[in-house]
Amino acid sequence: MKYIKLRDLTVSRIGLGAMGMSHGYTGAGSDDEESIRAIHRAIDLGVTLIDTAEIYGPYINEELVGRALKGSREDVVLATKFGLVSHAGVGAWHLDSTPANIRTAVEGSLRRLGTDHIDLYYQHRVDPNTPIEDTIGAVAELVEQGKVRHIGLSAASAATIRRAHAVHPIATLQSEYSLWTRDVEAEILPTLRELGIGLVPFSPLGRGFLTGAIRSPEQFDDDGDFRKGNPRFSGENFERNLRIADEVKAVADEVGATAAQVALAWLLAQGDDIAPIPGTKRVTRVEENTAADGVELTGAQLQALSSLTPAAGERYNPEQMAMYEP
Repeated sequence: MKYIKLRDLTVSRIGLGAMGMSHGYTGAGSDDEESIRAIHRAIDLGVTLIDTAEIYGPYINEELVGRALKGSREDVVLATKFGLVSHAGVGAWHLDSTPANIRTAVEGSLRRLGTDHIDLYYQHRVDPNTPIEDTIGAVAELVEQGKVRHIGLSAASAATIRRAHAVHPIATLQSEYSLWTRDVEAEILPTLRELGIGLVPFSPLGRGFLTGAIRSPEQFDDDGDFRKGNPRFSGENFERNLRIADEVKAVADEVGATAAQVALAWLLAQGDDIAPIPGTKRVTRVEENTAADGVELTGAQLQALSSLTPAAGERYNPEQMAMYEP
C-alpha cells in the first residue's frame, strides 16, 4: 500500500468507508462480525484511513468501529463527522453546527469510538444557519484541547472552504468524486490544490454501480437502502447508466483487473493528493479494493475512462441535494 500526505496528515492511498456496515445499504447491520473482520483485514493490508460518522445508524457505526479498533487504535487515522445530528432535542438529520452542538457531539463520538482523540473531525454538511467561522472556531478549540488532531469539511463549496481555511488550516475535504460524479473538477479541486488541502472522495465506486455487479433496482431492499429512491438508480436513468458500468468493465477486461479496481485506479491517477474511501462490509471487497493501488492504466485507458458518458440523473433526491452546497 502506498501512502500520501493530505496536507500534513499521512494516510494510505486507499481508505475504508464504514457507513455501509451499519447504515444506508441492503444488508447493513446484518453481520457485525464480518464487518469487524473487514476492518481488521483492511488494517492488515496497510489501510490506515477509517471513516465513520455519528449519523450512521445513528451512532451504531461509531460503536462498531470502536469495537473493531480495540488494540489497533494507534495504527489508523480515525475520521468521524458531526453536524447531521442536533443534540438539542431535534435529533438526527437536522443540520446543526453550532459550537454548543459540536461540544456535545465530540464527547459522544469519543465515547463510542473508545478513544481520547479523533484524528480527523469533519463537518458533515454545512449548516446555513451557523457561520462557518463559528463552526471552525469551535473545532479549533477541540484541537487545542487535544480531542481533535485535524479538521475536515464535507460537501462544502469553494467559498466556504476558503472561509473555513482562513480560521484554521483544513486538512481535507470529503466530497463525492468518481467516474460518474466529477463536479469537483471545475472549481473545488483547483481550490483545494491552491490551499494545500487534500481530497477524500466518498462513493468512489458510484455506490456500487461502477463495479458492474448491480444490474437491477430489484437487488435493493425496499426499506433501508437509499439507492431505491435515488434518481441514478431509477427508471430510464438506471438503464442508461448501465452503459457506463459496461464501459468500465471493458477497460477492466483489457487490464486484467476488476471494474472496481479500474474505477479506483482512475481516481488515484487524478493526483497524489486524493485518498478515496470505498465502503464495504466484506473482507473479499476490502481485498479487491485495496489491490487497486497496484493497478496501472495506460494513457489511452485513462482517456477512455475520462471520456465516459456522464451519468443520467441527479446524485441525490431533492431533499438530500439541499444539504449539499453548490
